[in-house]
Amino acid sequence: MIDKREVLTLLRAKLDADLRSFTKSHGAAQAGATHEETRQEDPKDTRAIEATYLARGLAEQVESMREVAAVFSRLKVLDFGPDDPIAVTALVGLEHESGEESVYFLVPSAGGETLELGGTTIRTLTPGSPLGSVLIGRHIDDDVALKLPGKRLTARIAWTR
Repeated sequence: MIDKREVLTLLRAKLDADLRSFTKSHGAAQAGATHEETRQEDPKDTRAIEATYLARGLAEQVESMREVAAVFSRLKVLDFGPDDPIAVTALVGLEHESGEESVYFLVPSAGGETLELGGTTIRTLTPGSPLGSVLIGRHIDDDVALKLPGKRLTARIAWTR
């Protein structure tokens, strides 16, 4: 059985590592933007402008990641029983027509992350994602269908936690 709190701990660690990496990249880009070798040598030289844009973009990314980290530091994990509708912090097992099972963790932000725990791959979804919006409010044994570019996803909600 997958422990949601361990999944959340893994996700927080991944987000913290990403934040450290982007912060380091931002520092390097900022240093590069102000370095004397980046100084404009002629009117068509755009190195300084490009370095400034990169530093600004990374600064915005770092700030966004800090906001996400703050959300996850306050996130309360709810337990879901067999009769509870799916909501944020639900861990959901989908059984596909092929018999394969996919595991998803519904989170308020940071969708699209992939985590490994005990040999199980867990993907994060937000309520605003196509699959997340289909799952919200559903129950165990509900069928879900989603038309994706180039294919159609059909599955049954096998379990929630």
